[in-house]
Amino acid sequence: MFKKISIFLQMIKFEHTLFALPFAFMGALLGSMVMSGSLPSWRDIGWIIIAMFGARSAAMGLNRLIDRVSDAKNPRTAGRAIPAGLLKAGEVIVFVAFSFFLLFWAAFKLNPLSAKLLPIAVFLLVFYSFTKRFTWACHLILGLTIALAPLGGWVAVTGKVDWTAMVFYFTIMFWTAGFDVIYSCQDVEFDKKEGLHSIPVRFGVAGALRIAKVFHILTGIGFISLLFMAHLSWWYMAGMLIAYVILFYEHHIVSPNDLSRLQTAFFTMNGVLSIVVFSFTLIDLVVQLSK
Repeated sequence: MFKKISIFLQMIKFEHTLFALPFAFMGALLGSMVMSGSLPSWRDIGWIIIAMFGARSAAMGLNRLIDRVSDAKNPRTAGRAIPAGLLKAGEVIVFVAFSFFLLFWAAFKLNPLSAKLLPIAVFLLVFYSFTKRFTWACHLILGLTIALAPLGGWVAVTGKVDWTAMVFYFTIMFWTAGFDVIYSCQDVEFDKKEGLHSIPVRFGVAGALRIAKVFHILTGIGFISLLFMAHLSWWYMAGMLIAYVILFYEHHIVSPNDLSRLQTAFFTMNGVLSIVVFSFTLIDLVVQLSK
């Protein structure tokens, strides 16, 4: 049983939760401060964790199901659980259904708006996996999907959406789209061969890396906007400076002629960035509350 659980966790890349979960918590922190001037309750945090696990597990499980044929053809992905025969499609379908159950359960436990927004979340979670088949804008669709984490955290504790929440949403959208463009550069030849769409396929690797830089410049502008819109202070700004250095380094270590450090740019740098931004936001808010 433990081996099977390990395979499922590997299938959904459980470690990549570091990308989205800190920003879901950050959305909850900012939303709670706006609504009540306090930190979110442990009850809300618990249901947010369950909702995040359900949403991400469902999305990754669906992606692996839908892409299982192309994954088997790609040397980089042929070892994934389904093409490698470690999991059956039926097992993954059951896993996805259970994951959606967790998402729905948590959303209904949080507040009415969380439940009402479920159809949009489910649509994006399902729709993204098909987008590489017809549009190079698939990275932006992924961004819109991943950015549901901070928006969901905000809605979970406030029961509403405002301009600050939407700025945060699009900030994370561009951040996600940027690092996904970088990551997809490694599959450009395979995607061309299979007729799949991506920004690297459409604009070339050099063009794709330039577009990823633009996306991350927009990310930086979004984070700065939050400084003023959410009434944050110099602790948050310190975290932003570290985040900007990380983004600069991420782009510095990859080039059209050298993608050897792409995994570092994709996983390590972005995982660190999300934790740094969340941690300094938390410190900022705790300091404000202590005054």
